[in-house]
Amino acid sequence: MIEIINLTKQYGSFTALNNLSLKIGKGTVFGFVGPNGAGKTTTFSILSTLLAPSSGTAYVNGYDVTKQPKMVRKHIGYMPDFFGVYDQFKVHEYLDFYGASYGIPRAEREALMPQLLELVNLSAKKDAYVDSLSRGMKQRLCLSRALIHDPDVLILDEPASGLDPRARIEMRDILKELKQMDKTILISSHILPELAEMCDEIGVIENGELLAHGNVKEIEQKLQGNKIIRVKVNDELEKAAAFFKEDASVYNVEVDEEEEGVLHLTYNGTNEEQVYLLKRAVENGLLILTFSQKESNLEDIFMEITKGAG
Repeated sequence: MIEIINLTKQYGSFTALNNLSLKIGKGTVFGFVGPNGAGKTTTFSILSTLLAPSSGTAYVNGYDVTKQPKMVRKHIGYMPDFFGVYDQFKVHEYLDFYGASYGIPRAEREALMPQLLELVNLSAKKDAYVDSLSRGMKQRLCLSRALIHDPDVLILDEPASGLDPRARIEMRDILKELKQMDKTILISSHILPELAEMCDEIGVIENGELLAHGNVKEIEQKLQGNKIIRVKVNDELEKAAAFFKEDASVYNVEVDEEEEGVLHLTYNGTNEEQVYLLKRAVENGLLILTFSQKESNLEDIFMEITKGAG
């Protein structure tokens, strides 16, 4: 569906993208993770045929983004991080204008618009002027605009940027529906937990280079960082800390300053060794209330991968 090959973009001596290569299959929801200036928007702009690469190329549905831009545009729906709307249009007029721009016949547009407005939960705002909409509503309207020609691929650059929690939840629910419709979706966001929930795969990008690619669990397994084990004891916290410090697989023991009776162990042993460590702790008279490995989330993985990359 999408193939990026050795994509590079330079502005003078500054390299915005450095030899980026990536494949994204049909129906995949792919999340781009990275700080501002990492290269996410540059990549999306090239895929959307709005920016020419310095070298390398990319394909969407088999069409070259530099040599066949008109064909690429028929297959993509692009929603930039900053977009303009025609304030003096009513919502249905706004969609009708873009549908006509894509050459969709009037009868087909009239049948399509109610479906799109229902999808983005704007049916009640059909006759409202665009400038009367909240930011979240405008975001959803622009998403419906990107869908007007029924593209196979959606490229969404920071679609939840600046939205309040309720509007972010609404946007997330819409993206879940689009995923069920077998759309291929590329999405970037700074709200990392939401990406982890929505995406089949993620790519971590920093300084124009792809540092990791895969699902969250796959990337976590590739990391060589230590595990964190949370231990809660009934009493004798100092005794418990001294016991765990003696274990060869425990590299650090920290007392939780916010929760009483809790230790955090930096651990580099196997799962079987964890079981044995807990068994020995109990045999040594420690009253263990909880003993669990902390689950890595996307924020933890991002911080670990990009450590020192900047």
